[in-house]
Amino acid sequence: MSIIAKRLSRVQPSATVAVSTKAKELKAAGHDVIGLGAGEPDFDTPAHIIEAAKAAMDRGETRYTAVPGTPELRQAICDKFKRDNGLIYTPDQIQVATGGKQNIFNAMVATLDPDDEVIIPAPYWVSYPDITLLCGGEPVIVPCSADNNFKLTAQDLEAAITPKSKWLILNSPSNPTGSAYTADDLKALADVLMRHPHVWVMTDDMYEHLIYDGFRFSTIAQVEPALMGRTLTLNGVSKAYCMTGWRIGYAGGPLDVIKAMNKVQSQSTTHATSISQAAAVAALNGPHDFIAEHNKEFVGRRDLVVSMLNQATGVTCATPEGAFYVYPGIAGLIGKKTPDGKTIETDEDFVTYILESEGVAAVHGAAFGLSPYLRISYATSTELLTDACQRIQRACAALG
Repeated sequence: MSIIAKRLSRVQPSATVAVSTKAKELKAAGHDVIGLGAGEPDFDTPAHIIEAAKAAMDRGETRYTAVPGTPELRQAICDKFKRDNGLIYTPDQIQVATGGKQNIFNAMVATLDPDDEVIIPAPYWVSYPDITLLCGGEPVIVPCSADNNFKLTAQDLEAAITPKSKWLILNSPSNPTGSAYTADDLKALADVLMRHPHVWVMTDDMYEHLIYDGFRFSTIAQVEPALMGRTLTLNGVSKAYCMTGWRIGYAGGPLDVIKAMNKVQSQSTTHATSISQAAAVAALNGPHDFIAEHNKEFVGRRDLVVSMLNQATGVTCATPEGAFYVYPGIAGLIGKKTPDGKTIETDEDFVTYILESEGVAAVHGAAFGLSPYLRISYATSTELLTDACQRIQRACAALG
């Protein structure tokens, strides 16, 4: 008899982590591999943030902190929510966690009972369904077509809601597509939610500051203040502040939910790293001019990748509004044969093919709940992106 819990059989390891790990292993073994799987900026953490961490260590801030986070960081988060989003939270309505993923996990453990449903638009970040399953809930996947820029419509949301629905998860700008919801998009969804007061909203705004071409970011409680009492607003410092390894995510929400999440966290990690919390204070309160500089670089990379992918045989790629991903469609390649006679039957077959034939590591669309697509991260140098896209073009042209 296996000692492994049965519930673990319902979930899969993170596909994005697996692809990045595979690419690193191949590189370490001497293979020429370009990894386009990592959701991680290639810019260094800004110097003033690093200096704040060093200063915290010099001051001896290396001991336990309060479970929800240090008072200084929770106040900085409140100030950020007010400044950027017009949302008013008090520090006791804030939880700091070891990355945004832990905030989601804490919330799901704290709120889901068996058979509770979580509405998840697809394409989705790979962890949403699996965290739901681990916590005893049931993911309700709602496919969102490219015709609507991979965004959930009010009609599809209405059709997905049942008496068992507990959460709707929104992610804008999106991982994996880079698509972003306008204020009007969110208002249409909010109007549906106002008719169903038992459904709560978990909005993952991790890519909030990575927006391009004049797009204006909005979050749902900002668009519909009447939803504030049943919205959990998630964010963090990983992406915009180039702090992925520092592991700081945060959530703002109703006091009873935050208290329940803190109870969960008190029995797991206890709190996020004290030094990282000090660095996050500097990130939120300090200068932000570097974000605009990084975004200019991301726009150039995005436009390069979109243009080159659209020149690849059988590939179509839309131009996203934010994040640092594109989600090209490969319907035109399904059914074609590789030079060694294998048939491309799925998007997973295709990403295996380009890894083995050209050394390009990407993530297949099935991992995000919508096929046939793949996710490509352009959070790497222009030179590597150009090389990778040329390799993809060559691989596509070789299919018969």
